[in-house]
Amino acid sequence: MTRKKIQIKKIDDTSARQVTFSKRRRGLFKKAHELSVLCDAELAAIVFSATGKLFEYSSTSTRQVIERRNQQSENGIDRSITNPSLELQLEISRYANLSKDLAAKTHQFRQLRGEDLQGLDYEELSHLEELVLGGLTRVVETKDERFFKEISTLRMKETELVEENQQLKQQLEVQAVVTDHGKPSVSSENPSHDYNNSYDISLRLGLLFPNSPLES
Repeated sequence: MTRKKIQIKKIDDTSARQVTFSKRRRGLFKKAHELSVLCDAELAAIVFSATGKLFEYSSTSTRQVIERRNQQSENGIDRSITNPSLELQLEISRYANLSKDLAAKTHQFRQLRGEDLQGLDYEELSHLEELVLGGLTRVVETKDERFFKEISTLRMKETELVEENQQLKQQLEVQAVVTDHGKPSVSSENPSHDYNNSYDISLRLGLLFPNSPLES
C-alpha cells in the first residue's frame, strides 16, 4: 500500500492543524538531535506555534548557540565570503586578468612616449622604434588627408561665392538700365519754361536777353 502524498498548504481545521504541528515539531527536534549526535554539530531550533507558544531544542544551550552566531556576525565572517560561489570566483578571475591587461597596456603606452626604456634590449628597442614610426606615418597620412579635404571644401565655397557675386552683379546692372530708361527728360518736355525763367532773371539783373523786345 503506497503512502498518500500530503499537499503542502495551510490546514484550515484548527484541531487538525494543532495535531500536525505537534507531530511535525517532535519530528523536527528528533532530526536535529540525530544531526547533532551523528555529525558532532552544535545546533539550536526555535519554533513558535500559531498561538505564540515557544518550543526550542538545542544540542548544548540555545543562548550559547545564538551568542556564537552573533559573535561570528560581529567579526564579519560570512559564509558567502569564506566560501565564494563559482560565479563570484569567475568575476574575481576576470577582474584580475583585466587589471593585468590594463597594467601591460599602460606600460606599453609609456614606452611609446619614450618612458620606462631602461630594461629593454636592442631588439625590443628596434621593435618599439618600428611601432613609433608606423604610428607616426599613419598620423601624418591622416593629417594630410584631412588637410586636402578642408582645402577642397574651401575651394567649393569659393566657387559658390563667385557665382553668387556674378548673379548679384548682373541683377544690379539690369536694375540700373531699367532706372535710366524710366527717368523723364525735363528740357524735352517743356522747353519754353526754361526760356521764360531765364528771361525773368535777365530783367531783374538789368541785362539784355537775346531776342528780347528791349533789344530791338
